[in-house]
Amino acid sequence: MRSEFIKSASMKAFDHFLKGDMHGLHYAVSMFIATAVLWICVHELARANPVWAISSMVATSDPVMKTALLTFRSRIINTVVGCAIGLLFIAAGGTRVITLPLAMAVTVLVSSYIVRIPTMWRQAPISAAFVIAAGLEHHARLSGLRAGAERMTEVLFGCLVGLVVAWFVSIIWPLRDPAPMAGAAPSSSAQK
Repeated sequence: MRSEFIKSASMKAFDHFLKGDMHGLHYAVSMFIATAVLWICVHELARANPVWAISSMVATSDPVMKTALLTFRSRIINTVVGCAIGLLFIAAGGTRVITLPLAMAVTVLVSSYIVRIPTMWRQAPISAAFVIAAGLEHHARLSGLRAGAERMTEVLFGCLVGLVVAWFVSIIWPLRDPAPMAGAAPSSSAQK
């Protein structure tokens, strides 16, 4: 009898804490799984630092699968743009420190005025910085390019793992769409 009371009280406290919104818990589970997968694949199997793949996974993940799918295209395009510009600047500028700020500025301009995909546009300069930072750790252009290309694969792999894990978790643990917040304006679909 006492254990049932404790169990009931703890479930009520847990429900009160979550307020019926499981998205944070869902996202935490996705982060745990994706981070573990990336750690095993990148650190243990590839013997590389998984922090770049993990940070890219976090930047391209979303607890709501519909949102993750809607923004995946723009996230990947901006990531590829940043990585490509980063590699281009390593090839042209070598391992000089000025390469990083120039590449960051050019990446923002290309992402803003040529690619023109506003969703996750910040992903482009972030990815360029990741790639160039890998290149700057080396003192020769060729080894810098090699390191930049390896970093690019880690970043793209992190993006892909983030989406795959979000999809997997949404299949085994589907969530309802989040309830609108009190006082919020109705969505555009509700206005039609």
